[in-house]
Amino acid sequence: MLRYTVRRLGQLVIVAVVLSILLFGWLRALPGGPVSALLGERATEESRAQLVEQLGLNQPLHVQYWKFVQRAVTGDFGVSTGVQPGTPAMEVFLQRMPATLELSVLALLLAVVVGVPLGYFAGRRQGGWLDNLSITWSLIGVAVPVFFLAFLLKYVFAIELGALPASGRQEVSIDATHATGFYVLDGMLTGEWDAAWNAFLHLLLPAAALSTIPFAVIFRITRASVLDVLEEDFVRTARSKGLGARVIRGRHVLRNAMLPVVTTIGLQTGALLSGAVLTEQVFNITGIGQALSLGFQRQDYAVLQVVILATAMVYVLVNLVVDLTYAAIDPRLRER
Repeated sequence: MLRYTVRRLGQLVIVAVVLSILLFGWLRALPGGPVSALLGERATEESRAQLVEQLGLNQPLHVQYWKFVQRAVTGDFGVSTGVQPGTPAMEVFLQRMPATLELSVLALLLAVVVGVPLGYFAGRRQGGWLDNLSITWSLIGVAVPVFFLAFLLKYVFAIELGALPASGRQEVSIDATHATGFYVLDGMLTGEWDAAWNAFLHLLLPAAALSTIPFAVIFRITRASVLDVLEEDFVRTARSKGLGARVIRGRHVLRNAMLPVVTTIGLQTGALLSGAVLTEQVFNITGIGQALSLGFQRQDYAVLQVVILATAMVYVLVNLVVDLTYAAIDPRLRER
């Protein structure tokens, strides 16, 4: 297991280097180069020359790349020019990261908690009413765009019924302590249970909208995997030996069926950001998705740099955890 982990960590380093090269090249391929991107159209020749000297853009590319890596390692990506003008880009990212993580974690939990059991039971009862209903539900989840579902949920449950908040992360009237930036966690840590509950209610609608596509994918992969495992020879052998149904379902069917599901969950975790961009816009959540959208609209390349690189690294780390989990479930991988 240790050798497998070290090998995966080595691959992680290679991926990080490739990502940094791509981001470095992207910044220099921008219209007018990084100087125009950072200073804007009204930049003077003097300010351009000063920034060129400051960034070392008059030096060889390999020297520029090395300085770019040094600044990235220390978290120096420049200052925001559009999302939060005058604020360091890394600070913008750190301020907004908790909102997106809270939303993404709850959306993924909803997708996994509902999708895996439903897929398992639908696979065991293929062709039944639960199977047919679940398939229809999953197809709707994939077919309906996230932003449309977000507007629909907001209109029905927030505007028409008034059951849930329509936007934001927490009521402005609540005097809550925000130590970590994770509003639900902050309320629990400080004992401000009304603040935690209010923040949780604000998360429900956007998380429900964001979870639809991950739920649909996880459900269908789980169902298909259970159907495949049920037809395997080792399951029939276990039945012929007289093993109990609970042992067969838990030790043989579920454990083997979870292998592709674990990979799918990891991939869906990384894909949540694309949905978060639209969901955060609809529900006015000041998270990374909203920062990414504003960054493109206002050409805030400093913020785009840190958000893109950090998001890519999170995606890689999630897949590393998936690989290690996969190896823990399937011992055969640890021997390769």
